[in-house]
Amino acid sequence: MNIIQQSAAIALLLAPAIAFSAGDAAKGQNKSAVCHACHGPTGVAVQPIYPNIGGQHQDYLIKSIKAFRDGERQNAIMAPMVANLSDADVEDIAAWYASQQGLTEIKDK
Repeated sequence: MNIIQQSAAIALLLAPAIAFSAGDAAKGQNKSAVCHACHGPTGVAVQPIYPNIGGQHQDYLIKSIKAFRDGERQNAIMAPMVANLSDADVEDIAAWYASQQGLTEIKDK
C-alpha cells in the first residue's frame, strides 16, 4: 500500500469520529432555550421525571434527538419539541449539552 492509499484508508477510518465532532456549543446554548423547561439550561433536569442530559455523550444526544424528531422513538412531549429542528440545530444543541458538567458529577440539586 502506498502513502496515498494509506492516507485514504486512515481518512475513511476517522470519518465516523469527524461526523460526530460537528456542532457549535455556543449556538446550541441559544438554540436549547426551549429545552430548559424540562432539562434545565445546563442539562440538570428541573424535575426528577426528566433525564439529566448535561455531560451526556454528544453522539448519543444527536442520535436520541433525531430519533424523537424522525418518529423512531415515541414521546408525546419530545416529538413536538424537536419536530422542526434541522440536523445542524440538533448537532449544536447536542454540542451544548455535551459540553456541560457530566452526569456522574451531579450531586444534589
